[in-house]
Amino acid sequence: MPIKVQNHLPAKDILEKENIFVMDEQRAVSQNIRPLHIAILNLMPLKEDTELDLLRVLSNFPIQTEITLMKMESHVSTHTSSVHLNTFYVNFSSVMDEYFDGLIITGAPVEKMPFEEVGYWKELTEVMEWSKTHVFSTFHICWGAQAGLYYHYGIQKVPLEKKLSGIYSHRVLHRKKMLMRGMDDEFYVPQSRYTGLDEEAVKKNKELYVVADSEEAGSYLILACSSRQIFVTGHSEYDRYDLDKEYKRDLAKGINPEVPVNYYPDDNPENTPILSWRSSSNCTYSNWLNFVYQETPYRLEEMRPVSEDSYLRDDHRSERDSTVKSAD
Repeated sequence: MPIKVQNHLPAKDILEKENIFVMDEQRAVSQNIRPLHIAILNLMPLKEDTELDLLRVLSNFPIQTEITLMKMESHVSTHTSSVHLNTFYVNFSSVMDEYFDGLIITGAPVEKMPFEEVGYWKELTEVMEWSKTHVFSTFHICWGAQAGLYYHYGIQKVPLEKKLSGIYSHRVLHRKKMLMRGMDDEFYVPQSRYTGLDEEAVKKNKELYVVADSEEAGSYLILACSSRQIFVTGHSEYDRYDLDKEYKRDLAKGINPEVPVNYYPDDNPENTPILSWRSSSNCTYSNWLNFVYQETPYRLEEMRPVSEDSYLRDDHRSERDSTVKSAD
């Protein structure tokens, strides 16, 4: 997919070396089509790594996509240079009058804190409220998914007995949903978190639709408002070495973390991690962009509010239930 980025974004050179088609601003203006407008609210501390991860998985869709990188105005990042942030990022206040086909809200390393104690929580709630009228579909990742489920639906996060870290098997529950199109019955996803969801509250909420889950990691992909709100509890966008970096960072801090499960061959951190989730990740993000491309009005300002696409689920029975029964 030709991703349109700013001319000198460092990720551009890296992606081109990986044979990923990245279009600069000059070339983009020569194409007489309306690109998809996708904003990325990057809450991760190592913002350049997250940029690369997300641009990789967004690169498999054949329509030109214009990326806007957003940051929190109420938070000063200490792990990314101010030059990079001032050059390539915009504050929410500067785009709040604009409309977007899609918005990605990333995870953040603040999950042990109550939501209201996060320094930028008030501004984040303003972004999530704005997304209901100015974004066609919002894709929440990991802590971003927990924050979105809490803000929109009152779903609490719950502490886990120990950190969930590694590559876990997940299963498709509802294949007919757009985001599951072309997915294998079972697929792998990186998980890296200290908290989970109140699973009972998720299942009881008839506005929420769990379309993929994991016996070990719980609900994975949750839809609401006819897929205009998407909550993904894992990190399918992660690169091969992201969990490796986190594990070795925690070791250096003296946290004494457990080795991420199903990640290193023979559970030996000296071995190169196995990349086992890239195809399912690409499929998920391409399905999302395809949904956005098909459903968003050509004139973005004509999009209807998310509330008009709200629906109630009759029950929580999945296609997988009926498949299993018919095979018995």
